[in-house]
Amino acid sequence: MITPRQALRLLQINLVLARYGLDELILALHILRPVRFLLYLSPWRWFKTFKHPPAVRLRLALEDLGPVFIKFGQALSTRRDLLPPDFAAELARLQDNVPPFPGPDARVLIETALGESVDTIFRDFEESPLASASIAQVHAATLHDGTAAVVKVLRPDIGKTIRSDIDVLYLLADLASRYWHESRRLRPIEIVAEYEKTLFDELDLMREAANASQLRRNFLDSDELYVPEVYWDYIRRNVMVMERVGGIPISNVEALHAGGANMQVLAERGVEIFFTQVFKHNFFHADMHPGNLFIDLAEPQSPRYIAVDFGIMGSLSPSDQQYLAHNFLAFFNRDYRRVAELHVESGWVPQGTRVDEFEAAIRSVCEPIFNRPLKDISFGQLLVRLFQTARRFNMEVQPQLVLLQKTLLNIEGIGRDLYPELDLWRTAKPFFEDWMRDQVGPLSVLKEAKNDAPMMMQMLKDLPETLHDALDQARRGTMNIQFRSPELTEVKQRIERVERRMFGAVAATGFLIAGALLLALQFQPLWVGAGSAGIGGVILLLSWMRG
Repeated sequence: MITPRQALRLLQINLVLARYGLDELILALHILRPVRFLLYLSPWRWFKTFKHPPAVRLRLALEDLGPVFIKFGQALSTRRDLLPPDFAAELARLQDNVPPFPGPDARVLIETALGESVDTIFRDFEESPLASASIAQVHAATLHDGTAAVVKVLRPDIGKTIRSDIDVLYLLADLASRYWHESRRLRPIEIVAEYEKTLFDELDLMREAANASQLRRNFLDSDELYVPEVYWDYIRRNVMVMERVGGIPISNVEALHAGGANMQVLAERGVEIFFTQVFKHNFFHADMHPGNLFIDLAEPQSPRYIAVDFGIMGSLSPSDQQYLAHNFLAFFNRDYRRVAELHVESGWVPQGTRVDEFEAAIRSVCEPIFNRPLKDISFGQLLVRLFQTARRFNMEVQPQLVLLQKTLLNIEGIGRDLYPELDLWRTAKPFFEDWMRDQVGPLSVLKEAKNDAPMMMQMLKDLPETLHDALDQARRGTMNIQFRSPELTEVKQRIERVERRMFGAVAATGFLIAGALLLALQFQPLWVGAGSAGIGGVILLLSWMRG
């Protein structure tokens, strides 16, 4: 049932849209199209004129509606290949040009959070913000030791505003789940829940500071990405102080050209940074819109990214990582049957799906696209076409992958703005191939066996006591064994897998060492020692990997 607060917010949204002459969006909904004629009978549209074009009115309406809608506009702004140029340009202003709240209010919030006056904490503090976004704004400051810093402050009462809009989204998602036949596949309530978690994570600046510290460690020795240092003495839930860094906004393409930036390297590095985060670190910046990226042109032929705003970070489960990497590689190789099989294996489509039919549908989408030059292929457009095709097979949206998809689309949009000839596929493919080698190669198997060794040693240590207890219960007739537990089945399978790997690792290593010793001691000719031991080790390793 709709609550009074939800009804009030829905009314407010409609009034804002009407005020900016965007009320046609309301009646554009499928269920309201039969009464669309009411739009043209509305008296307020007969005489009212608007001084701003539609793109400006849309941006102003989103600003009035608050952070949830501003974030939506930010995401849209990075897809210039999917939007008219005037709309893309206006929505780009939402990235760091949202109207600020008063500087004196920011000063009060900082002093309340840190328990000291601003003049005591900083040598200088600028009340006029450097940038203002949907959830927070940033002020320049200088610490007493002369360190240049920025102070990020959450907007007053922002949590209440977001809570109100999230409640409305839940209402709409619930209605969709009840009355929209596509809801079972698209899972709107789960998507809203994922979005809610993401937004409220952004309201905790201590979490953001921890994210920044982790990302900084991941790229500490990198020439591709720089992450500012966090000053932990001045971190609270609603205030964060970080190193102030300088750079050219990535949206200022003219300035980048004027500075001599190698635009191809810059665009390709953006893709490389993203896939490094996803498949090497499994910790990725999930809000990489142009307002959060700057470029250091100290070396124009080797430009370095500077990232800010770490409120939204993402990670994937090992199974999601594996299926994504396999899917991407299968797409690159046009192995559509493997793509179809992976979707069934991962549970993204129902188990009863006919693989051959799904393969044919995927091929019909991809082949016309892949017959064009790779640089002309838009990953965003490919995703849209694939999702449309997947409806026939009841493919479910994976909420845990929404952040990844959004970030990948952002990266592609930014990269093509910088360098229209960007070949996303060629740039990304080596990352998947390297990741696959790391995951299934001998070194990765040995590493996993090493990681599992402490658990196995503990199990072996506990084995005599466990057997004694079991025999004692059997002797007294009190043993009660249940074989239906899925947890026991999983433990059993894990133990068997670890045992096979430990045996394989020991045996293979033994063969390799034996081969080396035979060669060193010259007990027999070179080809005998190397062949019997070395090949034996390789065969065992391969059989172990298959097992």
